[in-house]
Amino acid sequence: MTDTEGSAQSARGDHYVQSLERGLAVIRAFSAERPEMTLSDAARATGLTRAAARRFLLTLTDLGYVRSDGRLFALTPRVLELGYAYLSAAGLPEVAQPHLQALAAEVRESSSVSVLDGDSVVYVARAATSRIMRVAISVGTRLPACFTSMGRVLLASRPPAEIDARLERAELPALTRHTLTDPAELRTELDRIRDQGWAIIDQELEEGLRSVAAPIRDRDGRVIAAANVSAPADRTTLRGLRTDLLPPLLATIARIEADLEIATRIGGSQGA
Repeated sequence: MTDTEGSAQSARGDHYVQSLERGLAVIRAFSAERPEMTLSDAARATGLTRAAARRFLLTLTDLGYVRSDGRLFALTPRVLELGYAYLSAAGLPEVAQPHLQALAAEVRESSSVSVLDGDSVVYVARAATSRIMRVAISVGTRLPACFTSMGRVLLASRPPAEIDARLERAELPALTRHTLTDPAELRTELDRIRDQGWAIIDQELEEGLRSVAAPIRDRDGRVIAAANVSAPADRTTLRGLRTDLLPPLLATIARIEADLEIATRIGGSQGA
């Protein structure tokens, strides 16, 4: 161990296991661009000596995480177990949160996931870049479903008879001058949302706030939640919502759905 390494380990505390760090570094050195490596490749990618890289690669081979033909080393599918352990214990909020954070960092706008509860949406995960509403939004916040992009996505997924019943009893006050308050017009809008697969709200909930949302589905195609991106109207046009924010939102939802499917599959196999 070098003096620098010794100092770094000392700063981290006596609990720090440097060999574990190095073993994980070897695993992370593999990538789509580098699916196979020689000992020399692994040493260069991790900064380890050839001897150290060899010990870690052979240990990972013995454990079944790496395979080798004698010269080249590659990861095996068993390495996915390292991620499955997390996913199998995770629910929607835990699975969605890191994806929301990545989306918020990409588009530099706030992103959320919510579920339908009665006539409200309840926020279950959120990554905020700034406060853009008068009401502070956090996990557990409830907002009227009819006036939110996520709420309309969730309402549009319900059976027609249920939508009719909800609209008959719904209170539709004019929260802003843009709020859609006519039940017939709102029903037409829900039909359009169901057909196109996403919803846009233009300052209906609060002046100066726009958002776009789309559904999150389970492995059977049922809508279980919705995700959105919200942005101030003074820096995001309606066209910008569709062209700049909707595509990364849909890509994020696809990743959330893929992880949820893995979690469901692993959880089901463990319970079998």
